Amino acid sequence: MPRLALSDIVRRFGDRTVLGGVCLTAEAGETVAILGPSGSGKSTLLCIVGTIDRPTSGRALIDGVDVGTLSGSDLWRLRNRSIGFVFQEHFLLPQLTARENVLLPTEGEPIAQARAEELLERLGIAHRADAYPWEMSGGERQRAALARAVINRPTVLLCDEPTGDLDAETGAQVMDLLMDLIHSTGADSSAPVALMATHNLAHAARFARRFELVRGVLQQVP
Repeated sequence: MPRLALSDIVRRFGDRTVLGGVCLTAEAGETVAILGPSGSGKSTLLCIVGTIDRPTSGRALIDGVDVGTLSGSDLWRLRNRSIGFVFQEHFLLPQLTARENVLLPTEGEPIAQARAEELLERLGIAHRADAYPWEMSGGERQRAALARAVINRPTVLLCDEPTGDLDAETGAQVMDLLMDLIHSTGADSSAPVALMATHNLAHAARFARRFELVRGVLQQVP
């Protein structure tokens, strides 16, 4: 069973069709990059996979569960435990330290503290664990956001222009760390599917499979 399966995903806003029947399957450990200009529907697709938005029609399955059938606490639990988000903006809570932000999705699980410390160390910001977002650089904030996204070892890791707000050098460093996290988050059948929307061809080239979103449909890129 694929970890992620999208079947004929359509999303319309009024009379405008943004996604016109997207189909995609991805197995554990696969990395998939989605290319396309602004407004092509990349973020909309990631929001549907991440259960932030719902399709007009079609189905999105995560580990065989049709996310469109979930609501309330069941939907919240899947979103919190099975999906990791990395956005162009870090979206760290300003009143929490880096460590506290990373721990936020864990609901206070005792084992999570050690996992958070491990991730902060791996990402090179252990010395900033007690810093607040406004005290951190852009690269440090995005590293903390990466740690938060993978702390629960998600089924699907969604990355929406994860380096878009960073300069080229810092963006390349964050991308290196992202790839390391993707390949070390799990093993075999527990490894996540990583789905990234990006304009950056060099970053997309590091992913095993690449697609361009053209007129609402995915077209594979060599």
